[in-house]
Amino acid sequence: MGISIDEQIRILSRRSERILNEDDLRKKLARSEKTGKPLRIKMGMDPTAPDVTLGHAVPMKVIREFQDWGHKAVIIIGDYTARVGDPSGRNETRPVLSGEEIDRNAKTYVAQVGKILRTDPEHLEVRYNGEWLAKMNLVDIIRLTGRMTLAQVLQRDDFAKRFSEQVELRLHELIYPLLQGWDSVMIDADVEMGGSDQLFNNLVGREFQKEEGKESQVVIVTPLLVGTDGAIKMSKSKGNYIAVTDPASGPKGMFGKIMSLPDHLMESYYTLLTDLPAEEFRSLIQSNPRDAKVRLAKVMIMWLHDAASAAAAESEFVRTTHGGVPDEMPEFSIGSGPHKLAPLMVKAGMVTSNGEGIRKIKEGAVKIDQQKVTDFQKEYTFDKPVVLQLGNRKFARLKP
Repeated sequence: MGISIDEQIRILSRRSERILNEDDLRKKLARSEKTGKPLRIKMGMDPTAPDVTLGHAVPMKVIREFQDWGHKAVIIIGDYTARVGDPSGRNETRPVLSGEEIDRNAKTYVAQVGKILRTDPEHLEVRYNGEWLAKMNLVDIIRLTGRMTLAQVLQRDDFAKRFSEQVELRLHELIYPLLQGWDSVMIDADVEMGGSDQLFNNLVGREFQKEEGKESQVVIVTPLLVGTDGAIKMSKSKGNYIAVTDPASGPKGMFGKIMSLPDHLMESYYTLLTDLPAEEFRSLIQSNPRDAKVRLAKVMIMWLHDAASAAAAESEFVRTTHGGVPDEMPEFSIGSGPHKLAPLMVKAGMVTSNGEGIRKIKEGAVKIDQQKVTDFQKEYTFDKPVVLQLGNRKFARLKP
């Protein structure tokens, strides 16, 4: 027997900041229950980087609930809208990627989404919005822009802020919400999921459907997951994200990143990314934040990988934070030398500049084969592989 609509709403509310509106959602759920026709749950993702992040995972967990109740997820890969660039939450124009970069990133998304969502055809439909947007000509675009006034578009918080502060706001950015809204018309979305910064765009879709004589979608937005810096939303462009699947560092890298999160993020991460009862994790966070992070890291890795990976990641973290060296790390061929360390740290991706590398060496944060080095001017000649280490989490094997 399925669960009641009241219980479904309660479950959805854990990760929902707003449901617009709940009455419409109840009607859609009731009709689906009566007719046996599943709802179509839309979520769009622009492939601006190769990684699906834990920030994406928050609305996807809501979508997975819908799937488990028999509904269909419709994931729209924004291969076309990515060429415009989503301006959400930005105070500057987003750089537009090349078509080759977008296509390369898009290919990785479906496999990563499968870590969270059911992927059988009954529960998942993957579409690329280039299917319909690329076919639009200039007249079609002009007609689309004619559906909204400039005053309406400037109601978006980030647009209004940039406009009032006289920060550059380009015309193509104003079109983005219209394109996203048109996606909802084209795939007959019943519900659209997204982060709270997508609210305006999602409501455009709701309005466009109404104008086209279709039933308007319900909009569900989730809170924005704050990134590893503890300050702003998790973002691929800001680099403060944790990937759902990281081919470079894998579960071990995820474990280390979660352990480095600020304590004040723990409650939101548990609430948005796990199904553990609040009374269970809140007491743990208050009594022992470190243990709370360990448990969160293990729960996340068991969810996205498996129990064995979680145990191995924990063991590796304990070993490396107690002076050990991980078994796996990036390797770089550098030649025998002589070498100064700062440029090697840049090559290994540990720092972004020689100046930062020199500063880390002076701080005593750099080791070669577990021996601390403090002379940034010293030149090294290597006749065998050595392990270069920055802090407790960054390692690289240098090969002559």
